[in-house]
Amino acid sequence: RGFLTRGSEFSGEGLDNAPLIYEILEIKQEMAEMLGFENYAQQSLSSKMAPSVEAVGDLSDLIADKALPAAQKELDEITALARKEGGDEYSEANLEKLMPWDTTFWSERLKESKFDLKEEELRPYFALPAVLDGMFGLVKRIFNIEVRRADGDAEVWHPDVGFFKVFDVESDEQIASFYLDPYSRPENKRGGAWMDVCVGKSDAMECDIPVAYLTCNGSPPVGDTPSLMTFREVETLFHEFGHGLQHMLTKATIGDVAGINGVEWDAVELPSQFMENWCYDERTIYGFAKHYETGEPLPKEMFEKLKEQKTFGAGLMACRQLLFGQLDMELHSNFDAKAAASGDGESIFDVHRRTAEKYTPYSLPLPEDRFLCAFSHIFSGGYAAGYYSYKWAEVMSADAFGAFEDVGLENEEEVNKVGMLFRDTVLSLGGGVPPTEVYTRFRGREPTPDALLRHSGFA
Repeated sequence: RGFLTRGSEFSGEGLDNAPLIYEILEIKQEMAEMLGFENYAQQSLSSKMAPSVEAVGDLSDLIADKALPAAQKELDEITALARKEGGDEYSEANLEKLMPWDTTFWSERLKESKFDLKEEELRPYFALPAVLDGMFGLVKRIFNIEVRRADGDAEVWHPDVGFFKVFDVESDEQIASFYLDPYSRPENKRGGAWMDVCVGKSDAMECDIPVAYLTCNGSPPVGDTPSLMTFREVETLFHEFGHGLQHMLTKATIGDVAGINGVEWDAVELPSQFMENWCYDERTIYGFAKHYETGEPLPKEMFEKLKEQKTFGAGLMACRQLLFGQLDMELHSNFDAKAAASGDGESIFDVHRRTAEKYTPYSLPLPEDRFLCAFSHIFSGGYAAGYYSYKWAEVMSADAFGAFEDVGLENEEEVNKVGMLFRDTVLSLGGGVPPTEVYTRFRGREPTPDALLRHSGFA
């Protein structure tokens, strides 16, 4: 309850963010009108792939139509477990429906009971050197590039950092390089994982070999034991390498639109999320998932559980993301912040409840819910009228991976053909070509949510 009310009138005098939110929304509306737009959402979308507020709403509604029944089914299962194992406190007589914090807690208990798969049990099968070999083998197989370790060829800022060169297989020509800083150093390195530009491709700067930074925060080796990764860390490495590939494989030569530069906000996550899909491909995973001591492959039942876990709670998560995206869009398109601030119109909390009635009707906000007062993504984090982009990029990445599924993941020749087309479009064209055109060149059509619905277990 304290988490839901942070940054609000319940937090104490001078700590309420609501007046600041109204001011932010008013200023953004004024700015949009000065630039010739009807509202800030239109202004935001003018530099993104999504063509209109309506298009974002249509996609959200299409996904919600499939996700809502799944979410309700998941919530019923969570509730049943809470009533069975939670004691009198969770009986129907004492609790009509689960509170938000109950749902999170019992969802984790349900996940544990269903899968009995702990991260620490998986670590021995995901040693970083083997994972890198497998990931580099994958991109050689689908993109015709070879990654070679080149330690000593470039100065590094820490002994843990590796340096790699990327070559085109057909010509054996070096086309890029990257640094990999894989381990956590809490004393002087921030947490998280990211890809960044070291050197960009640019004719003006006479630079034809782009260089990337890939940074993660995995556990370092201990003695003779290599760095052992969680499966989530494996996915993260694939994710960041996807960003790196778009930077390194670009054929654009104007720096401002080479690689990831100039790529629209809602399209830039396509290569990274696309690469994550390969973590659930059997051939790819068994290319590196071997016990670091015995060499035994990952047990098949563990891999099956990993695939099942991917769709656990997918309905609830999808509806939650759709709610956040459409709430953000509503506040920046149809909401009258000036009237609300003076008490003459809907408040931001009224909009929250109204939007939730459509996208999460099974879990409406509590009367004291002030989630919006701490929704920093859209009020201080750069996602204003852009939160939808998480789901937009998911649709694209799933549909892109669907192109490989369509030809058969075991059909090496066809997979390579599709991979080369992906390389020559999505990974090559940079930000100088509109993303819809880039994607259409690859897929032959605009993206559809069919693959995402299938991967989520909704279809």
